[in-house]
Amino acid sequence: MHRPLPMILIFLAVLTLIAGGSHYFLWTRLVRATSLVAPWRGAVTALLVAGALLLPASLIVHQLVDAPWSRALSFVGYVWMGLAFFLLLGLGLADLLHLGDHALLSLRSVAPDPQRRQFLARAFGGGVATVSVIAGASALHSALGVPKLVDVKVPLKLLPKSMNGLTIVQISDLHVGPTIRRDVVESLVARVNALQPDVIVLTGDLVDGSVASLGPEMTAFKDMRSRYGTFFVTGNHEYYSGVDDWLAWWRAQGVTVLRNERVTIGSGADAVDIAGVDDWQASRFGQGHGHDMPKALANRDPSRALILLAHQPKSIEEAAAGGVSLQLSGHTHGGQLWPFSWLVGLQQPYVAGLAEHKGTWIYVSRGTGYWGPPMRLGAPSELTRIVLQAA
Repeated sequence: MHRPLPMILIFLAVLTLIAGGSHYFLWTRLVRATSLVAPWRGAVTALLVAGALLLPASLIVHQLVDAPWSRALSFVGYVWMGLAFFLLLGLGLADLLHLGDHALLSLRSVAPDPQRRQFLARAFGGGVATVSVIAGASALHSALGVPKLVDVKVPLKLLPKSMNGLTIVQISDLHVGPTIRRDVVESLVARVNALQPDVIVLTGDLVDGSVASLGPEMTAFKDMRSRYGTFFVTGNHEYYSGVDDWLAWWRAQGVTVLRNERVTIGSGADAVDIAGVDDWQASRFGQGHGHDMPKALANRDPSRALILLAHQPKSIEEAAAGGVSLQLSGHTHGGQLWPFSWLVGLQQPYVAGLAEHKGTWIYVSRGTGYWGPPMRLGAPSELTRIVLQAA
Protein backbone atom coordinates (compact mmCIF):
# COMPACT_ATOMS: atom_id res chain seq x y z
CA MET A 1 0.00 0.00 0.00
CA HIS A 2 2.53 2.58 -1.19
CA ARG A 3 1.86 6.21 -1.97
CA PRO A 4 1.35 6.69 -5.71
CA LEU A 5 3.91 8.60 -7.76
CA PRO A 6 1.68 11.70 -8.29
CA MET A 7 1.31 12.10 -4.50
CA ILE A 8 5.06 11.86 -4.04
CA LEU A 9 5.70 14.45 -6.77
CA ILE A 10 3.13 16.83 -5.28
CA PHE A 11 4.67 16.36 -1.83
CA LEU A 12 8.16 17.12 -3.15
CA ALA A 13 6.91 20.16 -5.06
CA VAL A 14 5.20 21.57 -1.97
CA LEU A 15 8.25 20.78 0.16
CA THR A 16 10.53 22.58 -2.33
CA LEU A 17 8.28 25.67 -2.31
CA ILE A 18 8.19 25.72 1.49
CA ALA A 19 11.95 25.24 1.71
CA GLY A 20 12.55 28.01 -0.83
CA GLY A 21 10.19 30.46 0.88
CA SER A 22 11.49 29.79 4.38
CA HIS A 23 15.12 30.10 3.31
CA TYR A 24 14.37 33.34 1.49
CA PHE A 25 12.95 34.63 4.78
CA LEU A 26 16.15 33.56 6.54
CA TRP A 27 18.20 35.37 3.88
CA THR A 28 16.25 38.62 4.30
CA ARG A 29 16.81 38.57 8.06
CA LEU A 30 20.36 37.22 8.27
CA VAL A 31 21.89 38.81 5.16
CA ARG A 32 19.86 41.70 3.77
CA ALA A 33 18.59 43.25 7.01
CA THR A 34 22.01 42.97 8.66
CA SER A 35 23.82 44.39 5.61
CA LEU A 36 26.44 41.69 5.78
CA VAL A 37 29.63 42.54 3.94
CA ALA A 38 31.92 40.31 1.91
CA PRO A 39 32.99 37.60 2.35
CA TRP A 40 30.28 36.83 4.94
CA ARG A 41 27.46 37.95 2.66
CA GLY A 42 28.41 35.48 -0.06
CA ALA A 43 29.15 32.66 2.38
CA VAL A 44 25.85 32.90 4.27
CA THR A 45 23.91 33.31 1.01
CA ALA A 46 25.55 30.20 -0.44
CA LEU A 47 24.82 28.27 2.77
CA LEU A 48 21.14 29.20 2.68
CA VAL A 49 20.78 28.36 -1.02
CA ALA A 50 22.41 24.98 -0.38
CA GLY A 51 20.13 24.42 2.60
CA ALA A 52 17.02 25.20 0.54
CA LEU A 53 18.02 22.56 -2.00
CA LEU A 54 19.39 20.01 0.44
CA LEU A 55 16.24 18.59 2.03
CA PRO A 56 14.19 17.92 -1.15
CA ALA A 57 17.35 16.68 -2.89
CA SER A 58 18.17 14.27 -0.06
CA LEU A 59 14.62 12.91 -0.03
CA ILE A 60 14.67 12.33 -3.79
CA VAL A 61 18.09 10.69 -3.68
CA HIS A 62 17.10 8.40 -0.81
CA GLN A 63 14.00 7.27 -2.72
CA LEU A 64 16.19 6.34 -5.69
CA VAL A 65 19.29 4.99 -3.93
CA ASP A 66 19.49 3.21 -0.57
CA ALA A 67 23.19 3.35 0.20
CA PRO A 68 25.41 4.60 3.04
CA TRP A 69 26.19 7.83 1.19
CA SER A 70 22.50 8.57 0.50
CA ARG A 71 21.65 7.92 4.15
CA ALA A 72 24.46 10.27 5.18
CA LEU A 73 23.00 12.90 2.85
CA SER A 74 19.59 12.38 4.47
CA PHE A 75 21.14 12.78 7.92
CA VAL A 76 22.75 16.10 6.97
CA GLY A 77 19.52 17.25 5.33
CA TYR A 78 17.43 16.46 8.37
CA VAL A 79 19.93 18.10 10.73
CA TRP A 80 19.77 21.25 8.63
CA MET A 81 15.97 21.04 8.67
CA GLY A 82 16.02 21.09 12.47
CA LEU A 83 18.50 23.95 12.62
CA ALA A 84 16.48 25.95 10.07
CA PHE A 85 13.40 25.42 12.24
CA PHE A 86 15.15 26.95 15.24
CA LEU A 87 16.34 29.87 13.10
CA LEU A 88 12.84 30.49 11.74
CA LEU A 89 11.31 30.33 15.20
CA GLY A 90 13.91 32.63 16.71
CA LEU A 91 13.80 35.19 13.90
CA GLY A 92 9.99 35.14 13.94
CA LEU A 93 10.03 36.00 17.63
CA ALA A 94 12.68 38.65 16.97
CA ASP A 95 10.42 40.20 14.32
CA LEU A 96 7.65 40.48 16.91
CA LEU A 97 10.02 42.30 19.25
CA HIS A 98 11.13 44.52 16.39
CA LEU A 99 7.52 45.37 15.57
CA GLY A 100 6.89 46.18 19.22
CA ASP A 101 9.91 48.48 19.26
CA HIS A 102 8.72 50.18 16.04
CA ALA A 103 5.23 50.68 17.48
CA LEU A 104 6.69 52.18 20.65
CA LEU A 105 8.78 54.64 18.63
CA SER A 106 5.71 55.63 16.59
CA LEU A 107 3.70 56.30 19.74
CA ARG A 108 6.52 58.55 20.94
CA SER A 109 6.68 60.24 17.52
CA VAL A 110 10.36 59.32 17.19
CA ALA A 111 11.64 59.12 13.61
CA PRO A 112 13.18 55.77 12.61
CA ASP A 113 16.96 55.69 12.87
CA PRO A 114 18.57 53.57 10.09
CA GLN A 115 21.69 52.95 12.17
CA ARG A 116 19.62 51.79 15.14
CA ARG A 117 17.55 49.55 12.88
CA GLN A 118 20.70 47.94 11.47
CA PHE A 119 22.16 47.51 14.96
CA LEU A 120 19.01 45.73 16.16
CA ALA A 121 18.91 43.56 13.03
CA ARG A 122 22.50 42.47 13.60
CA ALA A 123 21.95 41.94 17.32
CA PHE A 124 18.83 39.87 16.76
CA GLY A 125 20.35 37.96 13.83
CA GLY A 126 23.56 37.13 15.66
CA GLY A 127 21.76 36.26 18.87
CA VAL A 128 19.22 34.02 17.16
CA ALA A 129 21.93 32.25 15.14
CA THR A 130 23.95 31.58 18.29
CA VAL A 131 21.00 30.32 20.32
CA SER A 132 19.80 28.19 17.38
CA VAL A 133 23.16 26.45 17.06
CA ILE A 134 23.27 25.76 20.81
CA ALA A 135 19.66 24.50 20.83
CA GLY A 136 20.30 22.37 17.74
CA ALA A 137 23.43 20.82 19.24
CA SER A 138 21.59 20.05 22.49
CA ALA A 139 18.61 18.58 20.60
CA LEU A 140 20.91 16.49 18.40
CA HIS A 141 22.74 15.09 21.43
CA SER A 142 19.42 14.23 23.08
CA ALA A 143 17.97 12.42 20.05
CA LEU A 144 21.11 10.43 19.28
CA GLY A 145 21.58 9.32 22.88
CA VAL A 146 20.29 6.10 24.43
CA PRO A 147 16.54 6.31 25.14
CA LYS A 148 15.91 6.76 28.83
CA LEU A 149 14.28 3.87 30.69
CA VAL A 150 11.05 5.27 32.13
CA ASP A 151 9.37 3.23 34.88
CA VAL A 152 5.63 3.68 35.30
CA LYS A 153 3.49 2.03 37.97
CA VAL A 154 -0.22 1.70 37.18
CA PRO A 155 -2.82 0.44 39.70
CA LEU A 156 -5.60 -1.61 38.08
CA LYS A 157 -8.72 -2.54 40.07
CA LEU A 158 -9.44 -5.64 37.97
CA LEU A 159 -5.89 -6.99 37.92
CA PRO A 160 -5.69 -10.47 39.49
CA LYS A 161 -3.45 -10.58 42.54
CA SER A 162 -1.50 -13.35 40.83
CA MET A 163 -0.66 -10.83 38.07
CA ASN A 164 0.52 -8.16 40.50
CA GLY A 165 3.84 -6.79 39.23
CA LEU A 166 3.19 -7.77 35.61
CA THR A 167 5.72 -5.83 33.52
CA ILE A 168 5.03 -4.47 30.05
CA VAL A 169 7.84 -2.96 27.99
CA GLN A 170 6.58 -0.48 25.40
CA ILE A 171 8.39 0.55 22.22
CA SER A 172 6.71 3.25 20.17
CA ASP A 173 7.55 5.60 17.30
CA LEU A 174 11.00 4.19 16.65
CA HIS A 175 10.90 5.29 12.99
CA VAL A 176 13.57 3.01 11.58
CA GLY A 177 14.43 4.66 8.26
CA PRO A 178 17.06 6.90 6.66
CA THR A 179 18.80 7.83 9.92
CA ILE A 180 17.86 5.02 12.34
CA ARG A 181 19.30 1.68 11.32
CA ARG A 182 20.35 -1.81 12.42
CA ASP A 183 22.72 -0.79 15.22
CA VAL A 184 19.95 1.10 17.00
CA VAL A 185 17.54 -1.84 16.64
CA GLU A 186 20.05 -4.39 17.92
CA SER A 187 20.95 -2.23 20.93
CA LEU A 188 17.28 -1.67 21.72
CA VAL A 189 16.38 -5.37 21.54
CA ALA A 190 19.30 -6.23 23.83
CA ARG A 191 18.08 -3.67 26.39
CA VAL A 192 14.51 -4.98 26.21
CA ASN A 193 15.60 -8.58 26.74
CA ALA A 194 17.75 -7.55 29.70
CA LEU A 195 14.62 -6.20 31.40
CA GLN A 196 13.03 -9.69 31.23
CA PRO A 197 9.51 -8.33 30.64
CA ASP A 198 6.31 -10.32 30.86
CA VAL A 199 4.88 -8.57 27.79
CA ILE A 200 6.37 -6.46 24.98
CA VAL A 201 4.12 -4.05 23.09
CA LEU A 202 4.89 -2.16 19.89
CA THR A 203 2.46 0.75 19.58
CA GLY A 204 3.04 1.82 15.98
CA ASP A 205 5.25 3.98 13.78
CA LEU A 206 8.14 1.55 13.96
CA VAL A 207 9.22 2.20 10.35
CA ASP A 208 9.58 4.83 7.63
CA GLY A 209 10.20 2.76 4.54
CA SER A 210 9.43 -0.50 2.80
CA VAL A 211 10.02 -4.06 3.96
CA ALA A 212 12.47 -4.49 1.08
CA SER A 213 14.70 -1.67 2.31
CA LEU A 214 14.24 -1.89 6.09
CA GLY A 215 13.41 -5.52 6.81
CA PRO A 216 17.11 -6.54 6.82
CA GLU A 217 17.83 -3.70 9.25
CA MET A 218 15.26 -4.99 11.74
CA THR A 219 15.94 -8.72 11.97
CA ALA A 220 16.96 -8.37 15.64
CA PHE A 221 13.28 -7.97 16.52
CA LYS A 222 12.84 -11.72 16.07
CA ASP A 223 15.16 -12.18 19.06
CA MET A 224 12.89 -10.31 21.51
CA ARG A 225 11.92 -12.47 24.47
CA SER A 226 9.14 -12.13 27.02
CA ARG A 227 6.92 -14.38 29.09
CA TYR A 228 3.69 -13.84 27.16
CA GLY A 229 4.98 -12.56 23.81
CA THR A 230 5.16 -9.40 21.71
CA PHE A 231 2.09 -7.52 20.44
CA PHE A 232 1.95 -4.96 17.64
CA VAL A 233 -0.55 -2.38 16.37
CA THR A 234 -0.25 -0.09 13.38
CA GLY A 235 0.59 3.59 13.47
CA ASN A 236 -0.02 6.06 10.68
CA HIS A 237 3.51 5.64 9.29
CA GLU A 238 3.02 1.94 8.66
CA TYR A 239 0.34 2.99 6.20
CA TYR A 240 2.82 5.21 4.37
CA SER A 241 5.30 2.33 4.13
CA GLY A 242 3.37 -0.62 2.71
CA VAL A 243 1.27 -1.73 5.67
CA ASP A 244 0.22 -5.19 4.46
CA ASP A 245 3.83 -6.14 3.73
CA TRP A 246 4.81 -4.98 7.19
CA LEU A 247 2.00 -6.89 8.90
CA ALA A 248 3.16 -10.08 7.17
CA TRP A 249 6.76 -9.29 8.15
CA TRP A 250 5.91 -8.81 11.84
CA ARG A 251 3.96 -12.06 11.91
CA ALA A 252 6.96 -13.83 10.39
CA GLN A 253 9.07 -12.57 13.32
CA GLY A 254 6.70 -14.28 15.76
CA VAL A 255 4.95 -11.04 16.77
CA THR A 256 1.19 -11.06 17.40
CA VAL A 257 -0.45 -8.39 15.26
CA LEU A 258 -3.68 -7.04 16.77
CA ARG A 259 -6.04 -5.53 14.22
CA ASN A 260 -9.22 -4.57 16.06
CA GLU A 261 -9.00 -7.78 18.04
CA ARG A 262 -8.28 -9.13 21.49
CA VAL A 263 -6.24 -11.93 23.04
CA THR A 264 -5.92 -13.28 26.57
CA ILE A 265 -2.74 -13.91 28.51
CA GLY A 266 -2.85 -16.22 31.49
CA SER A 267 -5.82 -18.48 32.13
CA GLY A 268 -9.00 -18.72 34.14
CA ALA A 269 -9.22 -16.22 36.97
CA ASP A 270 -5.52 -15.41 36.52
CA ALA A 271 -5.87 -13.73 33.15
CA VAL A 272 -5.65 -10.30 31.48
CA ASP A 273 -6.93 -9.27 28.08
CA ILE A 274 -4.81 -7.36 25.55
CA ALA A 275 -6.62 -5.65 22.67
CA GLY A 276 -5.33 -3.61 19.77
CA VAL A 277 -6.89 -1.32 17.18
CA ASP A 278 -5.75 -0.10 13.77
CA ASP A 279 -4.45 3.45 13.67
CA TRP A 280 -7.07 6.17 14.04
CA GLN A 281 -6.59 7.24 10.39
CA ALA A 282 -6.34 3.73 8.91
CA SER A 283 -9.70 3.86 7.11
CA ARG A 284 -8.28 6.50 4.73
CA PHE A 285 -6.15 3.78 3.18
CA GLY A 286 -9.02 1.35 2.50
CA GLN A 287 -8.51 -2.34 1.78
CA GLY A 288 -10.16 -3.43 5.02
CA HIS A 289 -8.14 -1.20 7.34
CA GLY A 290 -9.81 1.03 9.89
CA HIS A 291 -10.00 1.89 13.58
CA ASP A 292 -12.81 -0.29 15.06
CA MET A 293 -13.03 -0.18 18.85
CA PRO A 294 -16.39 -2.00 19.13
CA LYS A 295 -14.94 -4.94 17.20
CA ALA A 296 -11.83 -5.03 19.39
CA LEU A 297 -13.88 -5.05 22.60
CA ALA A 298 -16.76 -7.26 21.45
CA ASN A 299 -17.84 -10.07 23.79
CA ARG A 300 -15.19 -9.25 26.38
CA ASP A 301 -15.50 -10.29 29.99
CA PRO A 302 -16.05 -7.00 31.86
CA SER A 303 -14.67 -8.52 35.07
CA ARG A 304 -11.25 -8.99 33.46
CA ALA A 305 -8.60 -6.24 33.22
CA LEU A 306 -8.09 -5.07 29.64
CA ILE A 307 -4.97 -3.41 28.22
CA LEU A 308 -5.58 -1.56 24.95
CA LEU A 309 -2.88 -0.78 22.40
CA ALA A 310 -3.89 2.26 20.32
CA HIS A 311 -1.31 4.32 18.47
CA GLN A 312 -3.08 7.67 18.87
CA PRO A 313 -4.16 8.96 22.30
CA LYS A 314 -7.46 10.22 20.88
CA SER A 315 -8.77 6.63 21.08
CA ILE A 316 -9.18 7.21 24.82
CA GLU A 317 -12.81 8.38 24.64
CA GLU A 318 -13.98 5.11 23.10
CA ALA A 319 -11.64 3.16 25.37
CA ALA A 320 -13.08 4.72 28.51
CA ALA A 321 -16.63 4.15 27.28
CA GLY A 322 -15.75 0.49 26.68
CA GLY A 323 -14.36 -0.06 30.17
CA VAL A 324 -10.70 -0.40 29.19
CA SER A 325 -8.39 -0.53 32.21
CA LEU A 326 -5.26 0.94 30.57
CA GLN A 327 -4.55 2.36 27.12
CA LEU A 328 -0.96 2.47 25.83
CA SER A 329 -0.29 4.96 23.04
CA GLY A 330 2.42 6.94 21.27
CA HIS A 331 2.21 9.12 18.14
CA THR A 332 2.89 12.48 19.78
CA HIS A 333 6.65 12.13 20.39
CA GLY A 334 5.93 14.34 23.40
CA GLY A 335 6.16 17.19 20.89
CA GLN A 336 9.78 16.19 19.98
CA LEU A 337 10.86 19.79 19.41
CA TRP A 338 9.62 22.59 21.65
CA PRO A 339 7.16 24.35 21.16
CA PHE A 340 5.40 21.53 19.26
CA SER A 341 4.35 20.05 22.61
CA TRP A 342 1.85 22.92 22.82
CA LEU A 343 0.61 22.40 19.28
CA VAL A 344 0.25 18.62 19.65
CA GLY A 345 -1.99 19.29 22.64
CA LEU A 346 -4.46 20.96 20.30
CA GLN A 347 -4.81 17.73 18.27
CA GLN A 348 -4.49 15.03 20.92
CA PRO A 349 -6.08 14.84 24.40
CA TYR A 350 -2.79 13.75 25.99
CA VAL A 351 0.77 14.47 24.88
CA ALA A 352 3.00 12.44 27.20
CA GLY A 353 2.99 10.51 30.44
CA LEU A 354 0.36 8.88 32.64
CA ALA A 355 -3.15 10.23 33.15
CA GLU A 356 -6.58 8.99 34.16
CA HIS A 357 -9.51 9.63 31.83
CA LYS A 358 -13.02 8.85 33.07
CA GLY A 359 -11.82 5.86 35.05
CA THR A 360 -9.40 4.56 32.39
CA TRP A 361 -5.66 4.98 32.70
CA ILE A 362 -3.70 6.13 29.64
CA TYR A 363 0.03 6.22 29.15
CA VAL A 364 1.47 8.11 26.17
CA SER A 365 5.08 7.35 25.26
CA ARG A 366 7.29 10.20 24.02
CA GLY A 367 8.65 7.69 21.51
CA THR A 368 11.76 5.54 21.35
CA GLY A 369 13.20 7.20 18.24
CA TYR A 370 12.41 10.40 16.36
CA TRP A 371 10.89 11.50 13.09
CA GLY A 372 12.54 13.85 10.61
CA PRO A 373 15.33 15.87 12.24
CA PRO A 374 17.46 13.73 14.56
CA MET A 375 16.68 16.22 17.29
CA ARG A 376 14.69 16.29 20.52
CA LEU A 377 14.29 19.42 22.63
CA GLY A 378 12.28 19.23 25.83
CA ALA A 379 10.97 15.75 24.95
CA PRO A 380 13.63 13.05 25.40
CA SER A 381 13.10 9.63 23.85
CA GLU A 382 12.14 6.74 26.09
CA LEU A 383 11.97 3.00 26.53
CA THR A 384 9.01 2.43 28.82
CA ARG A 385 8.54 -0.23 31.48
CA ILE A 386 4.99 -0.34 32.83
CA VAL A 387 4.46 -2.25 36.06
CA LEU A 388 0.85 -3.22 36.79
CA GLN A 389 -0.27 -3.30 40.39
CA ALA A 390 -3.41 -4.86 41.83
CA ALA A 391 -5.42 -2.01 43.33
